[in-house]
Formats: sequence, structure tokens, C-alpha cells
Amino acid sequence: MRAKARRQLQVRMADVSGKPPTVRTAVARCDLALKPRTLATIKAGKVPKGDVWSTAQVAGILASKRTAELIPLCHPIPIPHVALRAALDGRRLVIEAEVTTTAPTGPEMEALTAAAIAALTVYDMCKVIERGIAIRRLYLVSKSGGKSGTWRRQ
Repeated sequence: MRAKARRQLQVRMADVSGKPPTVRTAVARCDLALKPRTLATIKAGKVPKGDVWSTAQVAGILASKRTAELIPLCHPIPIPHVALRAALDGRRLVIEAEVTTTAPTGPEMEALTAAAIAALTVYDMCKVIERGIAIRRLYLVSKSGGKSGTWRRQ
């Protein structure tokens, strides 16, 4: 009986061991499309589960710290700063997450994860009011630091 050939994994974590730790910042954004009634309920603080934005902020901060546990090839990095902001723009709630680190690799994935989980938290808390909430356009706005310097979405 022939031994089965072992298939090699086609993935690898980037080797950042030779890169110096530098201050790096990333900003990610995500938006939710909400009905006027849902937005009004959030603004009035009448959502049955409680304070939507405070809960979403905490969820986003916690998620940024756990990114390496969720995304297989992400490096665990120290996260000394996370800020989540929200703004109403018409029928949209725009969430922005900013993450800073001093590490040999950037916090882009941590910022994206923070924005996404904050948006999912808003959905979870508001689904009793509106099931049709759409989470849209999760994207990196900017990054700075490291060898490649600053990048900004046009």
C-alpha cells in the first residue's frame, strides 16, 4: 500500500522579524444604512438593549485586540491606542476606527476588524427595530508609518 503524498500548505505568515518597530496608524471606515425610525430610536436612547454607540465602541476596541486570533495570518501586535468615532450622514451611520501601534507591522487589519465589529454590534442591538439594516463599504481610509510611509484613499 502506497503512502499518500502530503499536500503542503499554500499559506504562510509574513516574516517581519527583520523589520524595526515603528509607530504605525491605520484608519478604517464602515457604514450602515438605517431607516429614519431606527436612527431616531438610537438618538433618543430608546433601543431596548441599551446604549448602542457605547456598546459598539467597546466591541470595536475589544475586537481590535483580538484580530490575530480571528484572522489566521495576522501577527499579534501591541495596541496602545484605539479610537472609534461615529457620525450620522443622512440615513447612514458612518463608523471610523483608528488604531495605533509600535510594531514591525501595521494595524490595518485591526482597524478594519474594529470597524466591522462595531458595525455588527450596532446591527445586533438594532435588529429588533429593523431587520433590513445593511452594513456596507468596509474599507481602509489611510495608513501611516513603516517602510512604505503614508497611504491615503483617494
